Amino acid sequence: MPLLQAIVLGIIQGLTEFLPISSSAHLIVIPKLLGWPEQGLAFDIALHVGTLAAVILYFFREWMQIIAQGFGMRVGGDSGLQRNRGLLWLLALATIPAGVAGLLFQKKIEGAVRDNLYVIGAMAILIGIVMWLAENAGRKQKDLGHVSTPDALLIGVAQALALVPGVSRSGITMSAGLFRNLEREAAARFSFLLLTPTVAGIALKKFYDLYKHEGGIPHDMQTPMLVGMLVSAITGCIVIRFFLSFLRQRTFGPFIAYRIVFGIIVIALAFFRFGGG
Repeated sequence: MPLLQAIVLGIIQGLTEFLPISSSAHLIVIPKLLGWPEQGLAFDIALHVGTLAAVILYFFREWMQIIAQGFGMRVGGDSGLQRNRGLLWLLALATIPAGVAGLLFQKKIEGAVRDNLYVIGAMAILIGIVMWLAENAGRKQKDLGHVSTPDALLIGVAQALALVPGVSRSGITMSAGLFRNLEREAAARFSFLLLTPTVAGIALKKFYDLYKHEGGIPHDMQTPMLVGMLVSAITGCIVIRFFLSFLRQRTFGPFIAYRIVFGIIVIALAFFRFGGG
């Protein structure tokens, strides 16, 4: 893989994993437009590791507080987290639906619809509409200190839907958080924290598949993987900071509009350029 391709894909992953616009959709559509071959399992792992590194680095202090409080230790730090000492176990609960769905259905879904541009475009539009409904329906009253078991369970079930390309893990989990009356920033923070165990599980599963089917990391992919991972991690940290700051003052409106326009463009490309994609 050329290093330019690794850099571009790393930037795309870092941008789209944390913004509610679907990383899987962009990592499928943009290489198609540029005429690039599919990046393969090894590079996919690198992108996920970069995403994981970004969220761990950015939320390191919060994770230390969440873990300590989950095991009964009293620690300082974020006052909202102090009010919810069981947040570690709520995040664990929210991880379960996606984990079960991934083990049961991921290969079937990937085999059936992964490269179907009509599905990707339709889901981009549909989840954009869901985000609009959530933006207008939620009362936005609760911070992380008030996340409850029903909140975590609904967000976890919503996350399982992200197996379908075009849905957006962050988009659907933030929407679920808004429907449960979380503040915009709280919905985003819970979504990003939930990404940590979810993406760690995905990366481990993909590593297992890589060693099982391909015998390990191909020698010619080691440098592109490292570059893609680093670019994804750096871009991800920047995007997390920007997005949380953005949501303190503004709505999800620009991302809703982007999803709908992107979905229309993808469907048009499928029809006119790729003959069904």
